[in-house]
Amino acid sequence: MTKEERKAMIAQVERRYQVLAPYLTEQSSRVWAAAEALAIGRGGTAIVSEAAGVSRTTITKAKREVGRRPSVRPARQRRKGGGRTRLTVTDPTLLEALDVLIDPCTRGDPESPLRWTCKSTYNLAEALQKQGHRVSQRTVYRLLDVLGYSLQANRKAEEGADHPDRDAQFQFIADKVQRFQKNRQPVISVDLKKKENLGNYANAGREWEPGGQPHRVRTHDFPDPQADKACP
Repeated sequence: MTKEERKAMIAQVERRYQVLAPYLTEQSSRVWAAAEALAIGRGGTAIVSEAAGVSRTTITKAKREVGRRPSVRPARQRRKGGGRTRLTVTDPTLLEALDVLIDPCTRGDPESPLRWTCKSTYNLAEALQKQGHRVSQRTVYRLLDVLGYSLQANRKAEEGADHPDRDAQFQFIADKVQRFQKNRQPVISVDLKKKENLGNYANAGREWEPGGQPHRVRTHDFPDPQADKACP
């Protein structure tokens, strides 16, 4: 191959690479380079290396990989074991700890005596960190999805300033309720408001509930002349 022919070959390979490059993954890029080098024949590795900026060592290894011809197309681009290990593997008690924080403070769980939650993902992450778990707010959000929770209506969002012991109050109530229920004694939980229309009306806001199980309410919130209002 003359210098002119070699130069023309490099230009052709470079043009093909520029067209394909935006669509190539790490693995397919190596396969393409190996295929080009094998198609060119003698000196192909050097030509492809110069045209595409791929090292000769990488092309040589890729040619050996192509020669093995796996019977099953690999789904991974990297070898198994790469990347960061999931927190649920390195910290096996994380999911259980998060579930304990949510329950009994989850609305919509028929087994939970307390049907209210005021813990955001930030508060949950902070509580888990205090227990020794290395977890972020975003991870808590993802784990809630794994546990089957999702943000759904129905919950009022504006209720004035929160009391600093708000969570402690509801946890105290939940503990008392569970103690009475273990003794087979009835419990009535009342969430007092300034004034509420009696009926199955919608409230603004969202809260964590089991996926696909939103609280069903009326389509319209027109006052019912036959119903009364509750005034604590």
